[in-house]
This record gives sequence, C-alpha cells and structure tokens, in this order.
Amino acid sequence: MCGICCVVTLCSQHATHDFFNEDILCHLRRRGPDSSQQLIKTVPDLSYECLFSGHVLHLRGLVTPQPLEDANSNIFLWNGEIFNGVHVGDLENDTEVMFHHLALCSSEEEMLSLFSSVRGPWSFIYYQASRHVLWFGRDYFGRRSLLWQFSNEVNSAFCLTSVSVYSESGHQWQEVPASGIFKIDLKACTATKSWSLTLFPWKYSCTEKAVEEIFIHVLDQVSKDLPNHIRVVMNESKLCLRAPVIPLNKTISEASGQCPGTNISNITHTVSVETLQDFLAEEHKKKLVCQFIDILNEAVKRRVLSLFRAEDQETREVPSMSNRKAHIAVLFSGGVDSMVLAALADKHVPLEEPIDLLNVAFMLKEQAKQKGTSKNRTSREVQLDPLCSQASCQDLDAKTRARFSCFDVPDRITGRAGLKELEAINPSRTWNFVEINVTPQELKKIRQQRITHLIYPLDTVLDDSIGCAIWFASRGEGFISNQGELKPYRSPAKVVLTGIGADEQLAGYSRHRVCFKKYGFEGLNKELEMELDRISSRNLGRDDRIIGDHGKEARFPFLDEDVVSFLNSLPILEKADLTLPRGIGEKLLLRLAAKEFGLTASAILPKRAVQFGSRIAKLESNSEKASDTCSRLKSFSVDEL
Repeated sequence: MCGICCVVTLCSQHATHDFFNEDILCHLRRRGPDSSQQLIKTVPDLSYECLFSGHVLHLRGLVTPQPLEDANSNIFLWNGEIFNGVHVGDLENDTEVMFHHLALCSSEEEMLSLFSSVRGPWSFIYYQASRHVLWFGRDYFGRRSLLWQFSNEVNSAFCLTSVSVYSESGHQWQEVPASGIFKIDLKACTATKSWSLTLFPWKYSCTEKAVEEIFIHVLDQVSKDLPNHIRVVMNESKLCLRAPVIPLNKTISEASGQCPGTNISNITHTVSVETLQDFLAEEHKKKLVCQFIDILNEAVKRRVLSLFRAEDQETREVPSMSNRKAHIAVLFSGGVDSMVLAALADKHVPLEEPIDLLNVAFMLKEQAKQKGTSKNRTSREVQLDPLCSQASCQDLDAKTRARFSCFDVPDRITGRAGLKELEAINPSRTWNFVEINVTPQELKKIRQQRITHLIYPLDTVLDDSIGCAIWFASRGEGFISNQGELKPYRSPAKVVLTGIGADEQLAGYSRHRVCFKKYGFEGLNKELEMELDRISSRNLGRDDRIIGDHGKEARFPFLDEDVVSFLNSLPILEKADLTLPRGIGEKLLLRLAAKEFGLTASAILPKRAVQFGSRIAKLESNSEKASDTCSRLKSFSVDEL
C-alpha cells in the first residue's frame, strides 16, 4: 500500500507547488508511513513541470522509497501488489521489479503486455522522460484508488492522487475510471496548451468489431463526467490491454439438470446444515466445490504470505505465543464470507502468529439516547462510553462488560459464534476477536475529521454507512478477551482481508433476489455482470482509501483473477440458486465450501449487509434511501481538520 501523487503544469508561470494541497499530503503520509519524499521535474524547453510525491507502506522486500528515478530520468510511482504473472523473488520489492520491466519496454505494445500480465491490485504513475509522456491507470477491478482533477483554466494544472480532500467549492476530484491505461503526451499538450488523454482500454477478444464497440462504449463512459475542455481519444493503433479474467458464462439450462436444488425442494423450507450436506452428496457438486476451495485457498495463501515478517529474519527460534503479533486481520462479522477467509488464512499463517478478527459495532440508538440524557453520569463513565478507545483504559470488570451490552448488535452476536467455530477448527491458534465499539459522539467526530475526505468523491448514504463501518473496523482499536477479562487492544496487522466480491459474484445481495423474481436467471446474469463492471467505482476505490488511512493494506481474495475466472466460467445455477431459501440459495457454492472444510452454523447465515449488521444504519434517519446524497458527508468545519 502506498500513497502516490503527481501534479503537472503546462505553463511556466504556474509552479506545481501552487496546486499541491498540504491536507492531501497529510492523507498520503497516513497511507505510507514508512517513507515519504517528493521529486520535481522541470523541463524549461517545453515549459512544463511535474511534481511526484510518494509515500510507502513497507510490506515486501527492502524498504523502497518512492518516487523511483533511473539514469534516463524516468520516474515511477507504484501502489500495488504483484501476486502472480510477473516474478517477484522472496526478498525483492515489487516496485523495483515493475520499474525494471518498464525500463525494458521499447514500445507501447510491450508496456501493455506487461500490465496485462500482472495479477494483483495496482495503480501507477510513470513518467517516460525521453518521450515526454505520462502514463497512469488502475487495475482491471480498480482495487487501488486513483483520483484526478483538472483545473478550469485551460492551460493550468492536472493532478493525480490516491486520496484527496473534500471541498464544497473549487475544482472537483473524480475517480480515474478503471477502464484501461491512460497516456498524456506532455510535449503535445504544451504545444496546444490543452489537455488530451489517450486511452488503452481492457478487452476480452481480438475481433475488430469487438474492439470498435469497446472504444465507442469506453470513450463515452470516460468522457461524460470530464470538463468540456478535456479531450479523451483512443490510441491510433487501437491497442488494448488483455483482460485478466474470462467473460461471464451466461448459459442457464446447462447446469439445471446437475443441480440437486429441485430434487430437495421439499426439505429446503427449513434451512439447516444438513441441507448443504445433501448437495455435497452429489458427485458433480462435490467436485465443483473442491475445485473452488483449491482456487480460493491459493488466493488467500498469496495474500497472507506476501508480507515481510521482521521477526523471521532475526531468529530461527519460534517466539513465545504471548510475544507474537498479528500480521493478518480479517474484517469479521461471523458471516460465511469472513468465516471462510479466516479459516483459509489459518491454513497458511504461521501457527504461532495470532490472527485478528475485527468486529465493529455501533451503539444501539435507544441506549445512546439514554446515555445522552442521563444526569448522574460521572466523568469516569463518560470516558468509558466510547468503549475506551484510549489506551489508558484499565481492565474491565463484569459490570463494565454488562454495560457493553448496548453494542450487542447482530454482527457482534454472529461474530462471537463464528469465533467459537474457528476455535473448534483450530484450538491451537490465537484468535484475537477484537470488539470495536463506536458511540454516536465518536462517529460524528471522526466522520468530520477524516472519513468525509476518504469517501470523497463518493457521497451517498450507502457510502457513508459502509465507509464509516470499514474505517472503524480496519483501525482495529477495541478490546480482546484475555483470560475472561476484556482488555484494550489495537491490531498491529498491516494486511486486512475483506470479503468484498463474494456477494457480487454469487448473488448475495437482496437486490439479486428482487431481480431474479422479476427477470429470472437471464436477468440475474445481467445483474451479476454489471456488479463486477461497476465494482471499481461503487466500492473498491472508497474501501482502499478508507483502509489505507490506517497505514494498512486491503487485500481482496474473492477478486483474485483466478477466482473470478473460475466463477465466471460457471453457469449461474452452479453458483447460486435463488429458488432456494435465504441462507442457502444465495452464495450456494461458497456455503458448500464452508461446510466442506468444517464450518457449521455460519455456513447457513443469511446475508446481512455491514451497515445493518453493525447497526450504523439505525443511528440515522429511517427515511433515508441508500442512494440519496448524504448531508453528513458535506457538513463539517474545516477548523476541525
């Protein structure tokens, strides 16, 4: 995880520092706490100037400060992880590896081939000095944030950054579309005193007709929200990046005869673990589930082992359990997505290393009102209310534990139940169930100070609810149980696994059932195809900015390219059967996988979105719609920053 930023000016009268916001610099440093530096490239002959700002979170190989510059004055900023496709040695840093490969590219085709081969999340900025060209872009799913801003003045500045700052006035930021890779010819732009972007889009097929259709569609999507004076054009050679996944299989009838759903319809009105066992008794289904487990297992393995573990370098002796710190955390509700990720992580994280299970809860509204109106509260009670997020809290007695019942939201209850299942699977592992509790007062304060800026430029009620829940969860500050007592704890894990992508591919959301009832399997296929197409703008840029604010890196096993290709290869009925009840039909394949490697009650828990499971949605107006613009994200005091 890194924070990367680039500012370019085309006019010698404007210095890049004039457009580099100090508040943005602060946000970037939080993303990359291990190294921060800047580099300014001035080209007097062409009257343009570039500022590059790099902020590194060290996770692999040696600490590699950014931006990198080579002997030919090429400059590189990289916010990504290479999990496959390009070889990165155990002691190598992927930023250096990518920069080395880029320097060897002698043509646009070779550069596109390089980025097409990378498996893993990335965003990048690359300045090619000899050609006066700036390249930038995001991976196919948009798993790493990148924003852009164009000044209203035609000959002024262009800015790219991982994270920005919300402003009610001035120039607006937008997410760089994850539509492909962009190129800016700075020499040509300087000559015309205008900005022109060349796009190299992602594609599935090589047919001429398909490429033409892609160009028309993508150009329209990219151009529609840009200022009128910004041109976006397709590259003259009609070159494309190869999509890292296969297209969605939209066949419907192929698997229907092989799916036992119709055969057991009479017994599925009562959802039970035995129902899953009935599916697994069928040979074809069992084989399919085992294939899925193997592929998802490899995805999790790559994400929990691609990490620098300092203590392993210091001694070959295994430290005592009590002295080990967690390197891996899971955003954990006890639902099937997070349970599967935790169980698979357990197979690969060294046994002596704890795994942190981050479980967030927002104070139930009724208790919040009672506490706010109580006249007999002591200052000590006031201090404890935010669940003692301050490390100064002392050990908590039974009475204090009882007072925490106001945080017993649905995800807390299922999380504790999930913990017991994981402890049964591997009692030798230290499972740190981190109870992260948030009061309305703390929520309001942190939303204004930090979260508003991280969610921006998104602005809906849904973005607010999910963004706030993920921010507090990924911070990892709460309590863990130690010999029956709750003690303050802050997760040191730099890698946070999240289950995003499971619902989008396996029909996990309630809207998928609505769509299925209206339009059948054909309509559901179209809905699932749209889910992945929009996941970059709907979820991933926001989640990357939110989690990265803690100097942590979000990793998405369900969006591993091999996992997505496997799921895309299957007909819909092999993945989900929405003729079956909630808790079985949605994410059926994942539930069967959970049952196969030992999970029980969590395998049949119905989907519950984080905003409802954590109860943050209950703190706000019941009349709000998820798609409404959220006023809470727009009303704050700059003085509080």
